[in-house]
Amino acid sequence: MTFTKRHLLGIEPLHPVEITTLLDLADRYAEMGRGVAKHGHALDGLTQINMFFENSTRTQASFELAGKRLGADVMTMSMQTSSVKKGETLIDTALTLNAMHPDLLVVRHPHSGAVNLLAEKVNCAVLNAGDGRHEHPTQALLDALTIRRTKGRLHRLNIAICGDIAHSRVARSNILLLGKMENRVKLVGPPTLIPAGVSDWGVEVFEDMREGLAGADVVMMLRLQRERMDGGFIPSEREYYHRYGLDAAKLSCAKDDAIVMHPGPMNRGVEIDGTIADDINRSVIQEQVEMGVAVRMAAMELLAANLSAAREAAASGVTA
Repeated sequence: MTFTKRHLLGIEPLHPVEITTLLDLADRYAEMGRGVAKHGHALDGLTQINMFFENSTRTQASFELAGKRLGADVMTMSMQTSSVKKGETLIDTALTLNAMHPDLLVVRHPHSGAVNLLAEKVNCAVLNAGDGRHEHPTQALLDALTIRRTKGRLHRLNIAICGDIAHSRVARSNILLLGKMENRVKLVGPPTLIPAGVSDWGVEVFEDMREGLAGADVVMMLRLQRERMDGGFIPSEREYYHRYGLDAAKLSCAKDDAIVMHPGPMNRGVEIDGTIADDINRSVIQEQVEMGVAVRMAAMELLAANLSAAREAAASGVTA
């Protein structure tokens, strides 16, 4: 297998071979998760610290479960009650944790680039669990695994990403990953929610939902991220749903076997009709949650292996 990175900070630095390597390992963990024996030993004796400066349900829970299933000692810090609230800087927090000699550090932060900065200050592997509007690499990887397992491949598919593109780190990571794997990516949304410079991303842009969904193999809906909005990006939620909410009429423009995705949490009746979200023949939203554990297990195993190799090489260098 080929995976050379020390950290998982984003999709952008990953080579397609590395993406495939990670997904292949995650696929095996997905099958193991459906069996009786769900635990492995790849992280035995290692320490995993989770630092979530933003609220999270799916990502935090799946990282915790992934670490425990592989044998790590897992500690999740409550950042709301940490010294950060007393004025401690991110770098000082990182140095404090680094002194405890963790092996894996999982970080979610509201500011873009914060996780990259932290990775420069610690001696362990760092995984980006979402930073501002920048990236959310493990979400894109779990989405890719879900698509590959459902469609049988992860290339030359017609994929529509719909909704709040401008504020979505999930969209950015998915655009990067799906582009690397030679898919046709279409962005669908109101002009106010399409980021500037999108023409340089190698994607097609549609303002009309039905045109954007035409011939789609995958329909990926996004949450309206009101916490990141500082102005009137949409007239009203009712109007937004009328034009951009996924319902049966709009979905009929996609292929008959198109799958529906959403990273969660969902706003039913705003981004997606509840009937579509719960349709077991079209929706793979629950499979996305399931694949999240498998992808995070694979990512941590690969990074831990690289960390171990680097430490052994450094020790040999010192001895020599």
